[in-house]
Amino acid sequence: MKRAIWVKIGVAGLAVIVGLSVSATARAETLADALADAYEHSGLLEQNRALLRAADEDVAIAVSGLRPIINWTADLTRSFGRNRNANGTVNSDSTDVNVGITGQLLLYDFGRTRLQIESQKELVLATRQGLISVEQQVLQRAVAAFMNVRRNSEVVAIRKNNLRLLTEELRAAKDRFEVGEVTRTDVAQAEARLANARSGLALAEGDLVQSIEEFRAAVGRKPGNLVPPGRLPRLSGDVEAAKAVAVRRHPDMLQAQHNVAAADLNIEVAQAAMKPTVNLTTRLSAGEEIGGSDYTRNGSVGVEIGGPIYQGGRLSAATRQAMAQRDAQRGALHVVRHQVQQNVGNAYANLRAAQAATVAGEEGVRAATVAFRGVREEAKLGARTTLDVLDTEQELLDARANLVSAQVDVYIAAYSVLAATGELTAKDLNLGVQTYDPTAYYNLVKDAPVKRSKQGKKLDRVLRALGKN
Repeated sequence: MKRAIWVKIGVAGLAVIVGLSVSATARAETLADALADAYEHSGLLEQNRALLRAADEDVAIAVSGLRPIINWTADLTRSFGRNRNANGTVNSDSTDVNVGITGQLLLYDFGRTRLQIESQKELVLATRQGLISVEQQVLQRAVAAFMNVRRNSEVVAIRKNNLRLLTEELRAAKDRFEVGEVTRTDVAQAEARLANARSGLALAEGDLVQSIEEFRAAVGRKPGNLVPPGRLPRLSGDVEAAKAVAVRRHPDMLQAQHNVAAADLNIEVAQAAMKPTVNLTTRLSAGEEIGGSDYTRNGSVGVEIGGPIYQGGRLSAATRQAMAQRDAQRGALHVVRHQVQQNVGNAYANLRAAQAATVAGEEGVRAATVAFRGVREEAKLGARTTLDVLDTEQELLDARANLVSAQVDVYIAAYSVLAATGELTAKDLNLGVQTYDPTAYYNLVKDAPVKRSKQGKKLDRVLRALGKN
């Protein structure tokens, strides 16, 4: 009777292993698939691409300062009046129409406009790096979402199989109680452990639902059948070398460097604002009296030189402000450098801790499995109680769950290392997606094309395509 009962439990224990292996082989969606979808459907990336296009337009706006500025005016004026003199009273009235065109071209401003252009170009480069930083955040979030769904799915599978095993153990305890081999206490202990297992399963299923919702938010859709990821990404084992790489290429570092360069140029812009400017000016105007014979025709061309004499200290304050902003950007660069280096160190520390936890978890599962089998065999001979079997089984369940969690943490930590060094991008990962080209739009607008030009019409087509997307 004893052996038949414990054979049932052994079969249920085998179902745990078989169930896990089947669930692992039935999945078909890879981590690369999730990352590609996250890249292609991220609203955050779309938002920051639009901000980059806005920064591109700042260059075009600055370039327009070197182009001629042409304006037109028109007015229709009705004049009337009454004059009295020695000859009597004279009424006068007329209706005049006047049109005019004015033009202005900057000839020289001590390089102020060109400095503004260069400053805006640096800000464009900084914004591009900001876009790369956002891309890394999007992909890192997708990695964590993918792996957490994997983690929680495995934990749910473990707890379901454990629930089936505990159900068999409760049935066995009741059978043994009926033949007088165990007491009512043993049955109650098995019932309590089964109730706890049901509670644990409910919690695990709740965690799984939350991780699925996070996957949906990060990737843009519900997860499919997720397969375990393959080998870890290739990483340098040298932390100091990785820090040096991060300082050279991390987008946050490059963004801070371009911000410093723009701030330096803005000081020169503020200083140039104190100097005079030379402009070529032209004016053409024509007027006609409606219903009369009077008309006017005027035109002029000239060179205009002007500059500030006193503006209440505003220009000096603007220069000091630009210097303070430059100092702030330099301070930010210093902070970013240390933050990037710290992030690399932390990422490697987390990776090594997760790897150590995985090794310990594998040993823990091995030891817990041996212990469970031994206690179960001893229980068949009456040397162990039902509580002993339940305790060792719980230890095995915890060991398996801890191992799954540690294995997931290894992958999350490995991709965090890539993000810390600035190498977690669609291009670096070879995701097989159409990557966004930040220079394409810039090349269309950098020369400030007008709407009706050939370049302007091409730009309109691009904008319509962006609108459809």
